[in-house]
Amino acid sequence: MSRQLREVVFVDGVRTPFGKAKGQYAETRADDLVIKCIRELLRRNPTLPPDRVDEVAVAATTQIGDQGLTIGRTAALLAGLPDSVPGFSVDRMCAGAMTAVTTTAAGIAFGSYDVAIAGGVEHMGRHPMGEGVDPNPRILSERLVDPDALVMGKTAENLHDRYPTITKERADAFAVRSQEKAAAAYAAGKIQPDLVPVATRSAELGWGLATTDEPMRPGTTMESLATLKTPFRAHGNVTAGNAAGINDGATACVLADEDTARDLGLPVRMRLVSYAFAGVAPEVMGAGPIPSTEKALAKAGLTIDDIGAFEINEAFAVQVLSLLEHYGIADDDPRVNPYGGAIAMGHPLASSGVRLMNQLARRFEERPDVRYGLTSMCIGLGMGGTVIWENPSWNGAAA
Repeated sequence: MSRQLREVVFVDGVRTPFGKAKGQYAETRADDLVIKCIRELLRRNPTLPPDRVDEVAVAATTQIGDQGLTIGRTAALLAGLPDSVPGFSVDRMCAGAMTAVTTTAAGIAFGSYDVAIAGGVEHMGRHPMGEGVDPNPRILSERLVDPDALVMGKTAENLHDRYPTITKERADAFAVRSQEKAAAAYAAGKIQPDLVPVATRSAELGWGLATTDEPMRPGTTMESLATLKTPFRAHGNVTAGNAAGINDGATACVLADEDTARDLGLPVRMRLVSYAFAGVAPEVMGAGPIPSTEKALAKAGLTIDDIGAFEINEAFAVQVLSLLEHYGIADDDPRVNPYGGAIAMGHPLASSGVRLMNQLARRFEERPDVRYGLTSMCIGLGMGGTVIWENPSWNGAAA
């Protein structure tokens, strides 16, 4: 029996504004953040009958407390989806939401699903990365993994060692541009359409409404970044200014078979081309996007020159810069993160993959001359993930 794979499309995506750990979401449950996203997707896409959703996959790195109990299923129920809609949880650390997307997309391509919801949530203020884990002691005692692999900031310092031309000054300059671009994108109204306002409550301050990303630091300068401490190494390169913070937030998106999406009158904002995950030495996990991008490009029959839009997660500036240096792309190439990235907006671990996709879909709408784009990120314990997308609005012009 032969099967023909189906085209998978990105229909729509939303996210909460991202918060600082112990900030605007300090007294908000993690599951309520992702429930809000699922409800918003259904509200924004009224031609999608809730019972046509075949699966809900929600990622969390720390699957405990209000991020546990198979959150994909519980969030689906609490969001008002019918009992008939199943769900599951995913953990691939920072690439959780990305993996929720690729896993359900594979099910759509195979024909097991027609429509799926995928996303992620992380409440790092309530559940710090690593809470409750018990690593096998042989990982360290038998030197299977360098101890630095368990401290993300140290892995970033190690990546600076591997790429000595990526200096602290280059990393700081990249961070300043991220802040500037994010502020400009907000001023131009490019970020707000993806955001779901979230009601917040504080026992001390009362009710509030989260409408913007809390971590942003407009006005950041090279001079201000130069004064920051390097907590992971004396006289090092990695600071709180050229890395993403510790954040809270959630994302979700609708994926579908292209024919189903058109039958239901749903938008087709991106078409999935290929994806790949790859491993590297855990102590230099920030290099992961290099082999994952090489694999994804090879599977698609493309080269890096075919990519007209990049959304690369800014866990650390050096992580993005190492990928750009590998491919000979300038630090300030306008194809890369033109709306800014995680250094400005935040990186709530497992949720960030869909934020990248939201921003790429927005760029595709603005740039019909760009045919292919990619979303990529490094992943804790030495991995990288890359997804390549095609612009359905491509007009045949050169990217």
